[in-house]
Amino acid sequence: MMFGIDPLYWIMMLPVLMLSMWASLRVKSAFKKYSEISTQSGISGAQAAKMILRGNGLGHIPVEDVSGFLSDHYDPVKRVLRLSPEVYRNSTIAAIGVAAHETGHALQHARNYRPLMLRTMIAPTASIGSNLAWIIIVFGFIINSLGLVKIGILLFSVVVVFQLITLPVELNASARAQQALAAGGYATSAEMAGVRKVLSAAALTYVAAAASAIVTLLYFLVRAGMFGGSDE
Repeated sequence: MMFGIDPLYWIMMLPVLMLSMWASLRVKSAFKKYSEISTQSGISGAQAAKMILRGNGLGHIPVEDVSGFLSDHYDPVKRVLRLSPEVYRNSTIAAIGVAAHETGHALQHARNYRPLMLRTMIAPTASIGSNLAWIIIVFGFIINSLGLVKIGILLFSVVVVFQLITLPVELNASARAQQALAAGGYATSAEMAGVRKVLSAAALTYVAAAASAIVTLLYFLVRAGMFGGSDE
């Protein structure tokens, strides 16, 4: 049996699914809580991002408003910082924390932070692997082609590498964010405690994503008879 109807799949994935649900609840709860607490400085997420960028000689990087809840991201290809409406416009602890975090990625890019460079380089292949690996592996099992299954597993391995590289990238961005907020005086010590809680909750989602990718890869290997098991 395979995937959705395979008991082994659910046995292996259940702890990861629970971790993912907990991480999602934590980040939503933390963001909601600290989105209701305004900062003493009164600056919005967009203003905080622009000031941090200017303070680091990156004032040429545009900060744009993008639709979608927590859709905040830094685009290293177009060199643009995009913030969701809740972060871009609001002057709350959550807003400046998330904005500073995304600004941290821009700082990484400017400083040639190697994990970010590597993640950007393998992102296209990881995207292909995420979309096609399952199809290739399932088809390989259907036609009993171990070679095709191995190709799919190799492709999915790039997804795992991408998720693992993402962890230090995100943690480092959060560290840069906290340093920039504190150094610029954009948040008080009490507000920084809230920023840390928001960013720590967000970091847990990346841990869950990496765990999910690793366990899925292990499942593929077991079912292919390449790791502690057999496909029969």
